[in-house]
Amino acid sequence: MVTYVTPVRHIEQIIEAARLLPVVVLNDADDAAPLGEALLEGGLRCVEVTFRTAAAAAAIRTLAKQSELLVGAGTVLTADQVDQAVDAGARFVVTPGFGPAVVRRCQELDVPVFPGVASATEIMMALDAGVHTVKFFPAEQLGGAAMVKALAAPFRSVRFIPTGGVTTDNLASYLALPAVLAVGGTWMVAPDLLAGRRWDEVRERTRAAVAAVASLRKDR
Repeated sequence: MVTYVTPVRHIEQIIEAARLLPVVVLNDADDAAPLGEALLEGGLRCVEVTFRTAAAAAAIRTLAKQSELLVGAGTVLTADQVDQAVDAGARFVVTPGFGPAVVRRCQELDVPVFPGVASATEIMMALDAGVHTVKFFPAEQLGGAAMVKALAAPFRSVRFIPTGGVTTDNLASYLALPAVLAVGGTWMVAPDLLAGRRWDEVRERTRAAVAAVASLRKDR
């Protein structure tokens, strides 16, 4: 297995610089290369490829060849999937919930992991495991930005990546919170765009999202 040892803080800095983490479900690994090009042309350097399809590992392997792109694996449910993802070139791992075995395996490989949390109890589990950046999922269904703000109050060392129901219409409410590292979402890489191989639209949606984030920074 090939591992890519990168300090967690460096990975987080790249994601925080973008404030956006597109979450991709690819059914065909051949679509990975044009997708990566569309994201880079749209102004993003990071992407999360979910392990929801059989094409995930091959897609990560292709995307990882683009040196400008930081590629991570999402919806990782088992330690075996961690091995597959890292062997394919994933530089970080994201999970939908807190899985001790998955977190432990990532730490053994020195790969940053952002486990999913939905409650204070799960945040405490993450902290006990030495993890301080978590995915808040599914964000909108759990109360949105107001819930993130409430959870951030007692957990001041924790950074959140809210994912689930986030769009350009509500991302401002999340990114206004100091505890939010970035937001994750599929709207830039929606399933219908990927199915139709509409790379121009992926690029334009990415550009629009990047512009929205830039505008929020100017307004501060």
